[in-house]
Amino acid sequence: MQASLDSIRVDKWLWAARVFKTRSQASVACDGGKVDVNDEAVKPARRVRAGDLITVTLPRGRRRILKVAGVGERRGSAEIARMLFEDLTPPEPPRARQAPPPWRVPGSGRPTKRERRDTERLRGR
Repeated sequence: MQASLDSIRVDKWLWAARVFKTRSQASVACDGGKVDVNDEAVKPARRVRAGDLITVTLPRGRRRILKVAGVGERRGSAEIARMLFEDLTPPEPPRARQAPPPWRVPGSGRPTKRERRDTERLRGR
């Protein structure tokens, strides 16, 4: 069966677009249900073509939404990889800054009642 030049396996495309470091990592992500093409969970052999919308769940819960702009079989430089997709991922919300815990001299014993109350207040308890 001759593969057409306008489509490519999703695991190979994710590797060529530098979403995953290795093709086997891309394949494992597809098998684990972490990759959706057009809102449908896919296996590594699913073929993608220009215009498809790929949603990838990365470690630590990050999600990337990529629109396929081109098909490239070979893994190239980062500049070439950026030409393969359009990144539609919304920006992450700013992380809440947390005040550092009260500073204590190491080895100065147990915290005082006031320091414990301050620490509890910072933790929101």
